[in-house]
Amino acid sequence: MAQVIRTHLPVAIVGVIYIVAVLLVMSDRWRRGALVFGAGTMLAGVARFTVAEGRLGWFAVRGRRFDAAALVVVGAIIVWLAAYIDPLGTG
Repeated sequence: MAQVIRTHLPVAIVGVIYIVAVLLVMSDRWRRGALVFGAGTMLAGVARFTVAEGRLGWFAVRGRRFDAAALVVVGAIIVWLAAYIDPLGTG
């Protein structure tokens, strides 16, 4: 059982972060939800780069460097957009 938990821990952590992000968006905290989602995506990129191949599940799609770079870049763009877009209605 402990081996199964260790094997799926990186995916589970990112999954929990994504669930928190969705809950924040559903409670009208879209900016915080987007920030959490972007941070989770960047964490997935770091995990893809540092964790062994067999423990990554759906993180491992292409090459290690490409996957890691794509996840970090997309996560950074999401965080940047959430931080710099004007809040709705303050225009």
